[in-house]
Amino acid sequence: MENLGRGVVAVRSNSNVFISWRLLALDPSGIGFNLYRSTAGGTAVKLNSSVLSAGTNYTDTTADLTKNNAYYVKPVISGVEQGASAAYTLAANTASEPAFVVPIQSGGEIGNVWVGDFDGDHEYDYLVSRNRTATQSLEAYKRDGTLLWSVNLGVNSTNQDNISPGSTAIDVGMWDGVTVYDLDGNGKAEVVIRIANGVTFGDGTVWSTSNSDDKQWLAVLDGMTGKLKKYQALPDDYLSVGPLAMQLGIGYLNGTTPSIVAFMKNRNADKGFNLVLAAYHYTGNNLVMDWKWKREDYGQRADDGHQMRIVDLDSDGKDEIADIGFVLNGDGTLRYSLFDQGVQHGDRFYIGKFSPTSSAFQGYGVQQDNPTGLLEYYYNAATGAMIWQHSTTPPAGDVGRGDVGDIDPRYAGYEVWSFSGVYNGQTNTQITTAVGLPWPAFRIWWDGDLLSESINESKLEKWNYSTNTVSRLLTTYKFHSTVLNYRSTHVFYGDIIGDWREEIIMPSYGNAELVIFTTDIPTSTRLYTLAQNPAYRNSMTIKGYTQSHLTDYYLGEGMTTPPQPNIYLAP
Repeated sequence: MENLGRGVVAVRSNSNVFISWRLLALDPSGIGFNLYRSTAGGTAVKLNSSVLSAGTNYTDTTADLTKNNAYYVKPVISGVEQGASAAYTLAANTASEPAFVVPIQSGGEIGNVWVGDFDGDHEYDYLVSRNRTATQSLEAYKRDGTLLWSVNLGVNSTNQDNISPGSTAIDVGMWDGVTVYDLDGNGKAEVVIRIANGVTFGDGTVWSTSNSDDKQWLAVLDGMTGKLKKYQALPDDYLSVGPLAMQLGIGYLNGTTPSIVAFMKNRNADKGFNLVLAAYHYTGNNLVMDWKWKREDYGQRADDGHQMRIVDLDSDGKDEIADIGFVLNGDGTLRYSLFDQGVQHGDRFYIGKFSPTSSAFQGYGVQQDNPTGLLEYYYNAATGAMIWQHSTTPPAGDVGRGDVGDIDPRYAGYEVWSFSGVYNGQTNTQITTAVGLPWPAFRIWWDGDLLSESINESKLEKWNYSTNTVSRLLTTYKFHSTVLNYRSTHVFYGDIIGDWREEIIMPSYGNAELVIFTTDIPTSTRLYTLAQNPAYRNSMTIKGYTQSHLTDYYLGEGMTTPPQPNIYLAP
């Protein structure tokens, strides 16, 4: 996995400065930290009187906010202070806000942002997609906003149909068409896209072939230059129908090195869909397709949704690929289908450790117009065995949204909810009806306790379990006039800097800034960075219908210290 740095970040909180940094997955259990501040370039002073051994955050109450203040940490192991981390500078007279700004060039509407370490400095940089322009494009930025390169996706990106988009279109419906990851383990991330005629790469070269515009390839680009490194033709089984729409993600299907997982569909004249999944690996010298799976080749029905999840469901070290109605093993064979248990298409599903007492992965999903009346279901994600279901008299209608998270400490484990009320997942106990429940949007860890908060468009909210009411923690549009993307949501969220709490990225009005919201709330809870948890990091590579990321351990009230993940780090 990525060899991340300490990710120090500082934001102003009224007259104080809140600083947080990463605990890394392979840090020894007894590690502590000393925090240093340099004011206006002067000699750094240590801020803590004793080694910091609880949460990896600190509130500085003595900073001169009229001057630049640079913060860094030094780990302390067995009483010995180690080398300094990279510093983060809070500029003089910075406004009091739980956010920092990355200036970028102005341009079209920002659809999505992906993160990866392009320059090898052990911190995340940004890939930005531009939409609602003559043609779609991608722009890569260093974390300070320095433009590295841009790629124009060409004339075949102009078809923005959300079911059958053009052969290079991105950010259309569930079709992200892009992902970012360090594929060859050299410490620098690559960019993965699908290409067809007319794509202009970061070095100015144009992809042009004698094939039709519907012919597509999977391409790996250099993260620093946008230059094409390797390519491989996409499956052409359904080429006569048209180009394949694509969703991309990363998983460790062989348990050791990352694979690119491509989820692809196109639609026949009778409105039926062709579905094919394929896995690729990139070595730096070659891009190779390892297998492909076509739904029509299997004798049983297996329904898909709008996003995949790539998780090691049986804890054998190798990831599986899950959709709302079926799971594939890492070798491309069908593990199970949920169709014979009544599960068909739906918009949202989740897989994670929902119970503090079970080692198994659980799943929760909602349904769309299920003819049997099924609304939502809860199951063993490793085996597909159903645990409970909620149904109504048909027609069931489109449930549309659902969410999971530990939001009520009175009940052990995660709660799940759509629009029928909040239920404790493992006991199927209804906690409240539809009145007063949190909007089932996106789960986020923000305020420092072990309960989950929610992102609801431009609002960050917390459910008050004792009163069945929702409290507003943050309104994002009040800062830098941030806006939502084409799906009325943020352009990215995940743990990308600071301690284990999660960040939200939104563009400012005018699309010339990335505003990165990061918590300013102290916590004594110490957890290693979520970005080095395998299941969580896989999830950050997938867009689709934007989804909540989950860890491969139980993170909630009553949790135990999570085990160290079985990982090794890139250079």
